[in-house]
Amino acid sequence: MLVLLADPAVFACVAGLLGLMVGSFLNVVIHRLPIMMERDWAGQCAELRNEAPPTFEPLSLARPRSRCPHCGHAIGALENIPLLSWLILRGHCSGCKAPISPRYPLIEAITGLLFAYAAWRFGFTAAGLGALAFMAALVALTGIDFDTQLLPDDITLPLLWLGLALNAFGVYTDLKSAVIGAMAGYLSLWGVYWLFKLATGKEGMGYGDFKLLAALGAWLGWQMLPVVILLSSFVGAVVGIALMVVARRGRNVPIPFGPYLAAAGVIALFWGKPLTRAYLGASL
Repeated sequence: MLVLLADPAVFACVAGLLGLMVGSFLNVVIHRLPIMMERDWAGQCAELRNEAPPTFEPLSLARPRSRCPHCGHAIGALENIPLLSWLILRGHCSGCKAPISPRYPLIEAITGLLFAYAAWRFGFTAAGLGALAFMAALVALTGIDFDTQLLPDDITLPLLWLGLALNAFGVYTDLKSAVIGAMAGYLSLWGVYWLFKLATGKEGMGYGDFKLLAALGAWLGWQMLPVVILLSSFVGAVVGIALMVVARRGRNVPIPFGPYLAAAGVIALFWGKPLTRAYLGASL
């Protein structure tokens, strides 16, 4: 089996199928993790007020089984096959025929494609396997930030430490560059946050954005941070203007920055070095 995985094409196919299954699980993470966090906060607040903690139905990433939010129909195994089940059901619940959001197969497809490309690009190596974890974390963070404008520590901090651990062996960059990248990533956005707050009295971003950029710095090294910041700012500006023009969203409606950082991190992992060389060449 390991000999077969050494073939980039075989590894890409296997990783793509794995990505579809991981994407299905990430849909659960995106939906449930913020709810679990809110329940935990509610319990902590009740404890501080010396009140009885609120009671909720037990919820974890594994239990209870996924079910239709409209009728409560439990999703069976044959209804939970990535991509295929949604297509066979024509995007509707088999119980009540309520529409199922196309975001679910979209998350699965994106994760599968990212896994396949990462496997083909890096091969069956530590860099290839690490890239799969990198993609899964960024997809989950993107979905959660779009929904709730939260970037959970439960994902950003393990992502940061995993990047440092891999680069202790020089997988993507040397350890010194990774440590400096983590510090510079955090402090750069922290500085922007405080400058904006002092100038306007408003908070322009959350602390989760600092931690995500720190994690990207830990994976990619400080040399990639300018490319990540430029790409994320450009994409964020374009999308923000489009939302104001097309969707008529006001300027005061907050737009999550995490998804643009995540997209920039993916681009930098695959094409960061040639982009950096092109940028430096154009600047000279």
